[in-house]
Amino acid sequence: MDLYPEWKEKYNVEVIAVSIDDSRTASKVSPYIKAKKWPYQVVLDGNEDLKRALNVQAVPYAFLLDQNGKIVYSHNGYVEGDEFELEDKIKALVGK
Repeated sequence: MDLYPEWKEKYNVEVIAVSIDDSRTASKVSPYIKAKKWPYQVVLDGNEDLKRALNVQAVPYAFLLDQNGKIVYSHNGYVEGDEFELEDKIKALVGK
């Protein structure tokens, strides 16, 4: 997400990516993150507990949480331009 540094500065948001790689592929996650130079935290959900708890059927899946941890927006899949819809939701949430 190339917009993350800008969003972090403008809206004080934090992005956390969740990988659903299992034990066979989890060792590839860290080198991939380093190669991509992702500036945000990535955590593993190898058993897919979070995926099941949030009823995520397919990835990628984005959740926007408010300051209290309540999910206020979710979006499944990705097509170019989805990031601008997400930014609009962030703007509305932070009042900018």
